[in-house]
Amino acid sequence: MRSLMLLAAAVGCAADPNIWPLPRQYTNGTVTVTVDPGLSFTGTQSADLTMAYGRYKEQLFPHTGAQAGSLKSCQVTVADGSAKLVLGADESYTLDVSATGCKITAKTQFGAYHAMETLSQLVVFNFDSDAYVVKDTPWSITDSPRFEHREVLLDTSRHFQPIASLKNIITSFTYAKINTIHWHIVDKQSFPYGSPTYPKLAKMGAYSNFERYSQQDVKDVVEYARQRGVRVVVEIDTPGHAASWCKGHPEICPSPTCLMPLNPATNATFDLIKGLFKDVQDATIDGIFHIGGDEVNTGCWTKSSSISAWLQQHNMTADQGYEYFVGRVTDIVLDLGMIPTAWDELWTHFGTKLDKKTIIHQWHNGTIAKEATAAGYRVVWSSEPTWYLDHLQYTWQVLYQGDPCVGLTDAECSLVIGGGGEMWG
Repeated sequence: MRSLMLLAAAVGCAADPNIWPLPRQYTNGTVTVTVDPGLSFTGTQSADLTMAYGRYKEQLFPHTGAQAGSLKSCQVTVADGSAKLVLGADESYTLDVSATGCKITAKTQFGAYHAMETLSQLVVFNFDSDAYVVKDTPWSITDSPRFEHREVLLDTSRHFQPIASLKNIITSFTYAKINTIHWHIVDKQSFPYGSPTYPKLAKMGAYSNFERYSQQDVKDVVEYARQRGVRVVVEIDTPGHAASWCKGHPEICPSPTCLMPLNPATNATFDLIKGLFKDVQDATIDGIFHIGGDEVNTGCWTKSSSISAWLQQHNMTADQGYEYFVGRVTDIVLDLGMIPTAWDELWTHFGTKLDKKTIIHQWHNGTIAKEATAAGYRVVWSSEPTWYLDHLQYTWQVLYQGDPCVGLTDAECSLVIGGGGEMWG
């Protein structure tokens, strides 16, 4: 994948350097410098940086038997080498490479990771001379991301991914400086997440006994990602997309033959959701929790005599019942001290009734991002179809033409925290 990304960068614009994504600012010269395969990273030390130095030495020098080079060390200066990984963590860096040395400066280890990634893209192996080289030095690069949230969604409900595969995917994110995995961990097809509080959800709802994630598995993935500067935002979709829940807990579903949306008429539903969300919080470190909320068809509620009676008793339409459900789930997330994110149906249905902390995840084309940001809400942009990665008819060039801030004022654009490609199925 890394070689394909770099090839794409080269093909996209032949005059640009093979750095992915293109830095904000850079200058370069015309001199080729040889790099010693024993290159060392010196300067700031921390547990995270030490691991990163080792990873990037392997990534920089995959070929054995290379000739010695003149560039033998890279000086790294990081203000905080043990910074906490949160939305908005500083990822800026500078990188200078010349015949006389290599220097990296960053405010956090996450910026240093990006600098080392950029360095690894500049260093190439010359098969004619059996030497590693950096062409076109001196390089002076100043870089920082345009958006603080850059995600790829992985859907492990429809297509279970083993832990090793998830780690390989996370590693590949770092090649393009993607900093978030949106883990759509469960859906109506299967429930692979092993909740310690409600173990029957996975025991009964997973595809098989082998296609499940333990609590420790999730913690392991989160830590693996953290060490590489990648946040893990988990999505537990409610009240729709939840048929797999009913195998282990039929009491929270409308009926044995009409499974979703989840039953709003019983506190058992919300008690389970609260315990489940707390389990996810205990396994993760991010402050954002995705509650889904999309594609809710309330037909099963109106077909259920008990839920219909409950709606009438509370003088609600089915759509108002949906609003009630979303409100309670949002409150659960807020009470846990996290920030709720939801698909844009919540904005379409409820608009400014939503708690102002809620992040709107736009996936429908249209004016949702404009409307939500104009009202002061933050937005993640993943407009279908072009940013849905399972729509294979769209090339990477088309994806790169998408801009979350088209038609937005500068003030509105400042509330777009980022976006990402959604890989369903």
